[in-house]
Amino acid sequence: MPEEKQSFSASVESVRCRIFNIIEDSPHPSIWAPRFNIFMSLLIVLNISAVILESVQSLADAYNPVFVAVDVVSVLIFTVEYILRLWTCTLNPKFQAAMTGRVRFALTPMAIIDLLAILPFYLPMVIPVDLRMLRALRLMRLVRILKIGRYSEAAKTFQKVLVNKKEEILLALLILLIVLVFSSSLMYTVEHDAQPDKFPDIPHAMWWGIVTLATVGYGDVYPITPLGQFLGGIVLIVGIGVFALPTGIFASGFIDVINERRQKIVYVCPYCGKHHDAEGNKVDPDTPPSGKPDESREPASPSDH
Repeated sequence: MPEEKQSFSASVESVRCRIFNIIEDSPHPSIWAPRFNIFMSLLIVLNISAVILESVQSLADAYNPVFVAVDVVSVLIFTVEYILRLWTCTLNPKFQAAMTGRVRFALTPMAIIDLLAILPFYLPMVIPVDLRMLRALRLMRLVRILKIGRYSEAAKTFQKVLVNKKEEILLALLILLIVLVFSSSLMYTVEHDAQPDKFPDIPHAMWWGIVTLATVGYGDVYPITPLGQFLGGIVLIVGIGVFALPTGIFASGFIDVINERRQKIVYVCPYCGKHHDAEGNKVDPDTPPSGKPDESREPASPSDH
């Protein structure tokens, strides 16, 4: 009897490991992991498309059973996925404890997104809601689009860029905020007497500052005094430079992440069997890449060996 229990426990643990290697970023991913990611990505795209199309009243009336079926099937799959992630998360060294590990996993950003993706479906079954609340819950289904960050390498790359460049991005946003406050305050001082209805206070002037710094210029609010127009021109020029800062930061971040990935790729020469990186530098397969190029290079052709 104890042997049967031990055998059953071993089988359950084996299944749990296989599921973990499919649905999570495992050191030993299953061959089914890429297929699972593609399937979930397509399901999310289908689900979001259904939510958007359902907002068109004519389509909602004509294809309501289809939209309901897509929603029900998607929620069932997302629910099973969420439960499986909670069940297998303890295989991750970060969440090894049976109870506290699962609680910490449930409080991670992606796990919260997974929960928010299915809550709008289950809440009306538990809590009575009015029509307005029901519409808000339906709109919350759009949170499911954030789930695609789990399965998309591009989304993971963007997330890594945000983490690596968070200080520079916050600095650029701070500069933008300072310029916005100064320009709006100055424009309020210059234009308030000439246009008390357009620039009644600084918060209203900030709308002009936002659309001007963003070089959008809707035309609903604009300066009419010569000094205000001169100031508006300066703010417009400054806005181009201020909004160019995040662009450069993101571009630098993407280049750093791409170079970091290239350094981790190890190639094996088909002629000598030695290892080298994408730049042709020799690499010791037993030593993790340091990020520094090796001065000695592998030959590129059999004649060089």
